[in-house]
Amino acid sequence: MVQGVAVESGCLVNTNPATGAIIEKVKMSRTKDVDAAVEAAAAAQRSWVTKSLDERTALVKAAARALAEDRAGLTKMITMEMGKVISEAEEEVDGMVAKDEYCDLVAKANEPEIHAGNSVIVRHPHGVVAVCAPWNYPVEEIVLLCIPALIAGNTVVVKPSEVAPLSGGMAVAAMQTALPPGVVNLVQGDGSVGSYLVSHAGVAMVGFTGSTAVGSKILEAASKTLKPVVLECGGKDPMIVFADADLDLAAKEAVAFSLANCGQVCCAVERVYVASDVAEAFEKKCVELAKTYTHGDGLDPASKIGPLASEMQRAKVHSHVVAATKAGANLLLGGELPKGDGNFYPPTVLGSVPHAANMEETFGPVVALSPFDGSDDSAVKLANDSTYGLTASVYSTDLARAGLVASRISAGQVGVNCNPFAGGGAIQCPFVGHKQSGYNSHSGVDGWRAFSTPKSLIYSAPPPAEDLPPAAKKARAE
Repeated sequence: MVQGVAVESGCLVNTNPATGAIIEKVKMSRTKDVDAAVEAAAAAQRSWVTKSLDERTALVKAAARALAEDRAGLTKMITMEMGKVISEAEEEVDGMVAKDEYCDLVAKANEPEIHAGNSVIVRHPHGVVAVCAPWNYPVEEIVLLCIPALIAGNTVVVKPSEVAPLSGGMAVAAMQTALPPGVVNLVQGDGSVGSYLVSHAGVAMVGFTGSTAVGSKILEAASKTLKPVVLECGGKDPMIVFADADLDLAAKEAVAFSLANCGQVCCAVERVYVASDVAEAFEKKCVELAKTYTHGDGLDPASKIGPLASEMQRAKVHSHVVAATKAGANLLLGGELPKGDGNFYPPTVLGSVPHAANMEETFGPVVALSPFDGSDDSAVKLANDSTYGLTASVYSTDLARAGLVASRISAGQVGVNCNPFAGGGAIQCPFVGHKQSGYNSHSGVDGWRAFSTPKSLIYSAPPPAEDLPPAAKKARAE
């Protein structure tokens, strides 16, 4: 079970990580329910694909905007189910409502092309796409997977995480109000339901965000029928701080992006390599900043970080902290299990963390600082010594040096004097993982096009525009 979610009498026992109270027992989908959802999606897809690209795009925009109809209820449910502070839940939902420009770019990536007058390249949808969402961003990741799938002409079956089933269910219900019946469908359940869904003969593609362990299982299952997949998986993201960096900026962002969402972010900063010459000063700055992060119930406006999603996750985080200190790291702040209800863990800062003691993804509120000799080669070697390659960041006032180091790091997105997660990057930038951090992507032009297959229509002579099929009507000459 993901995060130890209990199952009783065919229901997910959905609990509040801040209090341990049961929110609701959510009925799991049975095999026949999954079959029905896939069949409904397949039936709807036959008419959905006949709509023009512009029509589908307009409807998908409306579906995203529909999330705002019960913003208060949806954001509160996110916080109640997985713990993030209410301001972060609001940011998550608001970011998914404002998707008009994003949808326009996805549509542009799906436009047909005319070459040499007689050759038209169109995008052919896969059919039914299974969308498997994570618990740490239970609304955002559903929307980010659904948008390119739907605009390309597919229909979807969504399975939210068993940790946040109601948040995901509310998001799907909101989107359904703006879309034709059967275009977006919902199933609920644990890993067994997800396994049945992704292996279903009626599912033509899988879009997944979650752990590398589960992603690899999906890839294995899909390989049996050569089913295309998009997998966004885990990370162990490094941050490089050179001696000439703006230390105030670097410390602020090291703490902010280690502790955001209580550290439960695939692209959280989990390894901070600081040039030895400035390591002591940097440690002090990080400790003072981390002290300002009050932990508590995410519904309390005074809380800056909420609880971890589960007791299982808290135990894992604490075990990493204990193991690091036993290996020689200095506990500078936090690191103790709080008493009382809830899966709370204090903001924790570790100094002098041995590189070898910080290799596994932690997914918790820990700022892990490791001194290094300050050279470019050492920075690159340390950053790349991981099975993951999701994001990274490099801080130096020498932009030429920072850019060169950034280009040598094996990661899908690297920030230069900023964290790429919030550095203001262009919408067109793909969010992609190198190595075991992912397979394909669901963003950027290449990612958006992963939800369809190119098909060439080759005419014996250039056809009149009025004779082109609907899929080729909005063609641009190349």
